[in-house]
Amino acid sequence: MSLEKCSGLVIRQVDFSESSRVVTFYSREFGRFSAMAKGAKRLKGPFDAALDLLSECRLVFIRKSQGTLNLLTEARLSSRFQPQFSGGPDGILRLYSGYYLAELLNSLNEDFDPNPELYDQAIAGLSQLAQPGSETWPVVIWQELTLLQLSGLLPNLQECSICGSSTDSVDVHAHWVSQGGLICGECRREEYRGNLVRTDSLEILRQLCDCTAEEAAAVRLDRRQIQECHQFAVSAVSGILGRRPKTLRYLQLPR
Repeated sequence: MSLEKCSGLVIRQVDFSESSRVVTFYSREFGRFSAMAKGAKRLKGPFDAALDLLSECRLVFIRKSQGTLNLLTEARLSSRFQPQFSGGPDGILRLYSGYYLAELLNSLNEDFDPNPELYDQAIAGLSQLAQPGSETWPVVIWQELTLLQLSGLLPNLQECSICGSSTDSVDVHAHWVSQGGLICGECRREEYRGNLVRTDSLEILRQLCDCTAEEAAAVRLDRRQIQECHQFAVSAVSGILGRRPKTLRYLQLPR
């Protein structure tokens, strides 16, 4: 056993007993890990309100041997994800987008496999989602692509997965999920007609892969571009997980 300190984002909570919870964090120093938070459900518990979902905390925990649940001893709130609702359909979307990110961080990472850049990007994305003037959907897609990219799981955006031709040479592509890449119009078969990615959407995907959260929040997309870019990212994530993320049902695409 060892006493560890880190910065962590609360990404999941599960009730354990009448007074305790098992909390999962994504931390800068250790990646994903879970810990028992004894007394976390009490009104005047030892952690106050530091363990709300998507809260960023300074943590102290006892790291136990493999196969044994870690023990949280201290959690001090640094910041809390509090999206500023501006009304309209975009309001609740910001909150659900944060929950979606939490699920992706939990599902696409292994315990104690740190990725400091991914942690920093997650915090930056949540910060933009909390701003009422930001464009929500580009930030959501940026978060999806960033997580895939920094995890080494981003599909190839540069060439056809079958013939190897440049994706710049044709106007319409399809996402071949099982092979983790795009296929050109010449190689595309009928079964891929629902996974189309047009040239302008492909350019947006490339742009979002190479920008900051703040820059992503300023990108403006039309309905088709949102649908194609988001569907591309979701297909990649679902192919890796073997299922669709559960929180996707709450993210309503524009009509």
